[in-house]
Amino acid sequence: MKKRFVKWTLILFPIYALIAGLYLFNWADYGVPAAYQGTAADPSTFMTAKQLALSEQFSRDKDFLFFISVPLQWIIYIGVLVFGLSRLFKEAGEQVSRFTAVKIPIYVLLLSCFTWIINLPIDYISRRLSLKYGISTQPFADWMKDQLISFWLDVGITAVLITVLYLLICKFQKRWWLYAWFLLIPFIVFMMYLQPVVIDPLYNDFTELKDPQLEQKILTLADQADIPADRVYQVDMSKKTNTMNAYVNGIGSNLRIVLWDTTLSKLSDKEVLFIMAHEMGHYVMHHLYLNLALSIVGAFIGLYLAYRLLHIFIRKWGSGWGVKGVGDITSLPALMLIFSLLSFAASPIELTISRSAEKAADEYAIHLQDDTDAAIGSFQELTVNSLSEVNPPWLVKYLRYGHPTMMERIHMLEDEK
Repeated sequence: MKKRFVKWTLILFPIYALIAGLYLFNWADYGVPAAYQGTAADPSTFMTAKQLALSEQFSRDKDFLFFISVPLQWIIYIGVLVFGLSRLFKEAGEQVSRFTAVKIPIYVLLLSCFTWIINLPIDYISRRLSLKYGISTQPFADWMKDQLISFWLDVGITAVLITVLYLLICKFQKRWWLYAWFLLIPFIVFMMYLQPVVIDPLYNDFTELKDPQLEQKILTLADQADIPADRVYQVDMSKKTNTMNAYVNGIGSNLRIVLWDTTLSKLSDKEVLFIMAHEMGHYVMHHLYLNLALSIVGAFIGLYLAYRLLHIFIRKWGSGWGVKGVGDITSLPALMLIFSLLSFAASPIELTISRSAEKAADEYAIHLQDDTDAAIGSFQELTVNSLSEVNPPWLVKYLRYGHPTMMERIHMLEDEK
């Protein structure tokens, strides 16, 4: 099994990488359709020749990195099983303690360490790309700090979830997926509630908006949208990036309106107000709760399919992997592989729904903040600062874009004039 795995990996992965590279660098059309040429949606009207060239190259480089990294995760999980690492991780946990609440978290820690180390070069290359094209401003030490925070946060949350999950698998072999789903619902809601006040501040400093006049304008806009907010926050993203963003997140009393300081420094007040009107549109149209509902439905489908597929995987390959059954923690890489495959398969649907929601928020914003010139200017400035590709290839759009393309968004705004 080991030789076959290595053989097919060495054959198929380079072929896949070659096809992905040919598609992005040779076959894909990055041009501007004739209908958009000369309009506000044409990047040549608001970007220099150098910016256009950098935008196209940066987009191709980061998209290629994305396409490479997707199957790499699957290869890692299969490799952990084929080479017996999963059994070693389990034995290490058992040597420390016989209690499930200890040995499973140790297994999760070891598996997470292994996958994190393997993925670190890809993450580092991504960082270097962002530095090369002037997107990132984050020093290596600060970047590594964020990486370690994410690692330990993920390990802590995953260890709890996996421990509970495998207890359910051992106790309820035919219904574990359903009971896991019931328990996952309050967890998802709880995490949405905690995100703005507990998790986000681990990475950045949040303060009240330092411009009181702009804050009052934003709060007036929020009042028009019936959003219960009494303050606006700004976050110090300029120490990490040159890109811009703003968002409304959280639920209940933890609702927050947040602006990146890069947005404040690079856009006029009118442009900032349009961006905020867009984010408020998500709240008004209940997109936060729609995302919550879709996450719950997706979890139901995903857990059921994982239940079915895990039995098939273990029945067919379990003996070769040294996995005794679905309740054996050594089956975790197979389960993670299934979740990753299902997530990838579902991503075009999720992104299509997201693009629809973003389009609706754009339409809401232009009616709430009736200033088309400011709206177009904000999108053009966002494009320049992030070197966004206004017209990405079809495959990139449907596998990566949660927003309509900038060309589509600006064209829609022009039609509103």
